[in-house]
Amino acid sequence: MADEKLTREDCLALLRGTRERLLREGIDRYPKRADYTDAEVVAIKAFLGPWPRALEAAGIKPPRNGDRLEKNRQKRIAAKRRRNAARKELKKAVLEETKTNE
Repeated sequence: MADEKLTREDCLALLRGTRERLLREGIDRYPKRADYTDAEVVAIKAFLGPWPRALEAAGIKPPRNGDRLEKNRQKRIAAKRRRNAARKELKKAVLEETKTNE
């Protein structure tokens, strides 16, 4: 597949084939970018996205947990609430300071 254009299906087949070869050789790891040529890596990432998502699309790696997304969302909400509370406290302190100076 040196100079020919790769399709999405070719990329999936490349990943799956490499995984099968590694397992046959007794190597228990996911395929790495170093296992492919630069052109193959570019094609795989172009069709399938970042390397971990490409491995998920090929069925090699289990999909990432959706709980992480919800956890990050909750962290952003909590941080925003803390910033708003701090802003209100600052505003309250400034108002009290202006009252005492009058």
